[in-house]
Amino acid sequence: MRSSQILLMIMTSCGLLRAPAVMALPPPTDTPEEVLRTEIILEARSPLTGEPLSAAEYLELQEDLRQNQEPLLSSQVRETVFLLQIRRILRPIIPVIP
Repeated sequence: MRSSQILLMIMTSCGLLRAPAVMALPPPTDTPEEVLRTEIILEARSPLTGEPLSAAEYLELQEDLRQNQEPLLSSQVRETVFLLQIRRILRPIIPVIP
């Protein structure tokens, strides 16, 4: 028993049994996660230009984008994509499809 106490004192004095400093609590300036989850974000960014917008401007932009939706692809390209999707579905069933 005595030798284990001596060994413990030697190891402690040499710095072999030092525990790393651990912080158990977050810093006091850190906002709790519960508060962050309930926070309402009022600022937004434009998906077109990336500049900051207010909530009202963002809603107005979203409505304008919904009303002015034009097809981004021509009908020929949409048809080609549709046929490629059918081909991808049928290929495992009919292996002769190139």
